[in-house]
Amino acid sequence: MSSIVKRPLGLLGIFLIIVSIGYFVGAGVAYSKTQGGYGSLQSFSEAQNVELSYNEDGQLVDRGETEGADAIMSLLEDDWNFPVVEGDLDPDDPLVNSATEYMYQMATISYHTLHGTQNLTLTEDDLTGEDGQVASEFDCAGEMVDVPQPFPEDGVTCEFAIDGRYWTDFDRSVPVEAKARDMAWSGTAHALVAELGVGAATHSALQLALGIAGLLGGLGVVTLAMGVAFIWHVRQQDEVRPARVSTD
Repeated sequence: MSSIVKRPLGLLGIFLIIVSIGYFVGAGVAYSKTQGGYGSLQSFSEAQNVELSYNEDGQLVDRGETEGADAIMSLLEDDWNFPVVEGDLDPDDPLVNSATEYMYQMATISYHTLHGTQNLTLTEDDLTGEDGQVASEFDCAGEMVDVPQPFPEDGVTCEFAIDGRYWTDFDRSVPVEAKARDMAWSGTAHALVAELGVGAATHSALQLALGIAGLLGGLGVVTLAMGVAFIWHVRQQDEVRPARVSTD
């Protein structure tokens, strides 16, 4: 050992072995934390008990139809450009507990919100302008409708198609659109989308952490192998080096 310590390559080998131990410790800690996160996410998913729907052929369905699921998947892949992992969509494990499944469920809620229809009832206050006068007509989904006189006690109604409008796509100056926005993109819809987004981000972060743990473990293997190789090389040189002949 003393000869190894006195040789540069030997010292480098010892240093690399020590570094490899640090990498292995880091990999172990990262892996342990990652597994704890996966366990917590799994428990959270099981508590919510949200499952995707599949038919007998293992195809995703929405309200019993594959066409609806295809439209939702198109929103997820084509409009949102989300990299879907097909392996996450397992009919034998329909529980929503992976990034793809969380994002698909988010797309499901968003799709039905974007393509839904709201039946609105406007009160006299809704149609009263800044001048204090009740409008004689109102815009109902692009069609001007006369306001009855006197104003009905139960209000006037309008059937409004959301037609792909997100929260910011509504014109709040139009009474019907202002009310339709609050009904379609309700606090519940926003809360569900936010919660599913957190689940997807959490799963993605855990996958990244698992990759980091694997990277640290791989670096530990490389540095350990290099350290052992350097020490072995020094020992081989010592064994083949001829003994010095004394000239005294």
